[in-house]
Amino acid sequence: MLTLHERNGLDNHAPGDALPLIDAHHHLWNLSEGRYPWLQEAYHEDFFLGDYHAIRRDFGPGDFLRVTSNQRVIGTVHVEAERSRNEQIAETQWLHRVHERFGFPNAVVAHAWFDRDDTAHVLARHASFPLVRGIRSKPVTSAGPGESVSGQRGTMQDPAWLDGFALLERFDLSWDLRVPPWHLPEAAEVAAAFPRIRIALNHAGFAWDRSDAGLRRWRGWMEKLAAQPNVHVKLSEFGLKDEPWRYESNRVIVEDVVAMFGVGRSMFASNYPVASLRASYDTLADGLARMLAPLGREAQERVFYRNALDFYRIRM
Repeated sequence: MLTLHERNGLDNHAPGDALPLIDAHHHLWNLSEGRYPWLQEAYHEDFFLGDYHAIRRDFGPGDFLRVTSNQRVIGTVHVEAERSRNEQIAETQWLHRVHERFGFPNAVVAHAWFDRDDTAHVLARHASFPLVRGIRSKPVTSAGPGESVSGQRGTMQDPAWLDGFALLERFDLSWDLRVPPWHLPEAAEVAAAFPRIRIALNHAGFAWDRSDAGLRRWRGWMEKLAAQPNVHVKLSEFGLKDEPWRYESNRVIVEDVVAMFGVGRSMFASNYPVASLRASYDTLADGLARMLAPLGREAQERVFYRNALDFYRIRM
């Protein structure tokens, strides 16, 4: 299998026995091509990784190829990058132009609101593009585990939101799930109610609280979601707010997640360039390969590319 670098006439420095890799979650943006409010306008002091000034600049396909030159990347999945919600379809169109020129991304997770009058129309537009495989739509969530927004508009209990969510099955689209960890039990209820909709949990469920008590709570929430067979998980974004990326601390998270979901429902993903705030691409990919090494080469291959091929129906 040729790497993205080889397809683009670039040097690839991965060793010959390197794992093939499909990055199941990354972003691209061109700030002159579209409007990205979180990057170009209001700065969010409460951003989950802390100071993010370093990524408030273009990150295009050339940048992605540069940071991955030591890895055997054979394909990618682009997840919507918070482009202006007036430009949801424009983002999908732009990504298809990127694919035509660079050969990636190889699957697209687009954005659509689930609780709007035009939900069916927007989903149909996205589904008409050949690379679109899923939707990421963040439900309304609370600021902490002691607060509740249950039943409010846009939450996972809102009838309008659920009606829109149900349309994913009609269009054969998956859902990329991104919520704070205390909302995972609610997401498990949605997964159980819609067993034919495939769900990919983003960022290993955000194990933000690494205290013993915090990890116990996170495991309990994750176990409820892992019990739903239609839910897969992305081993990505272990970064913590204003803290360095630590191998041993993150290894515990990876081992716990794989124990809950199994190697058959776990996928490598980088969350680049956001994750660059805490670690290099090589740190992420090589670190995860090392963490999974005790499980053997077959397990590594499933996590690093085979599961993403199947889940996102990527044609190579």
